[in-house]
Amino acid sequence: MSGSGDGRGGAGGRAGSGPVDAERMIAEARKAFFVMFGFLAIVWLVQLANFADGYAFSRDYGVVSGDVTTLPDVLSAPFLHWSWAHIESNSGPLFVFGFLAAYRGVTRFLALSLLVAMTSGLVVWFFERGDVETVGASGLIFGYFGYVVVRGIFDRHLIDTLIGVVMAASFAYMLTVAVPGTPGVSWLGHLGGLIGGLAGAWLFRDRHPRPLPPARPTAGPGAPALPAPATDTTNPRADLHKELGDLGLL
Repeated sequence: MSGSGDGRGGAGGRAGSGPVDAERMIAEARKAFFVMFGFLAIVWLVQLANFADGYAFSRDYGVVSGDVTTLPDVLSAPFLHWSWAHIESNSGPLFVFGFLAAYRGVTRFLALSLLVAMTSGLVVWFFERGDVETVGASGLIFGYFGYVVVRGIFDRHLIDTLIGVVMAASFAYMLTVAVPGTPGVSWLGHLGGLIGGLAGAWLFRDRHPRPLPPARPTAGPGAPALPAPATDTTNPRADLHKELGDLGLL
């Protein structure tokens, strides 16, 4: 994660922009928290209205395979659910994976959400059987999950890579409902969301090159050799040390 160096020393006397980077990340994480809190609040308010109307919203604004009139509903379906159990099972994973997907940048997260909603809904529209209305936020959940797992690899960001490894190891069981065989579950919506999340990690990857390390000053004739800078780029753990330093952990 590159910074905009302000000349302040980091931990251990290192010069750089670690504190600035950490403050920026905390600010983005705070925005991500409120974005996901607001999104969940909207989903639950829609559920209240949907329940009060006998789930007419789910019937009228769900995605139906092959029905051209329901194509715009790929954007409304993630806000709708069929029961309280349905929304309760989605709310926790939606908040956790949504927050992890958003804490590096809310703008990129919103673009990712649009992409995932479209890929999930379109896979359902093309391949689901035509007699059901498909709704629910689970396509977004799988999209955020796929994005979080591989984002660090595409961004070459060690902290995000570690988060991805932990999430993949902890929630790998989710992939069992992204394949055929689970009754009453739109595995196609899950698979479409997962594809969108993986594609989003590539499309929205960080394209800014990491700054080159400062040039090492050379010693004059007869002068003693100068010591290596505190951040030794030849050290295979240098990137990890920088990430931990940015977070104030070193």
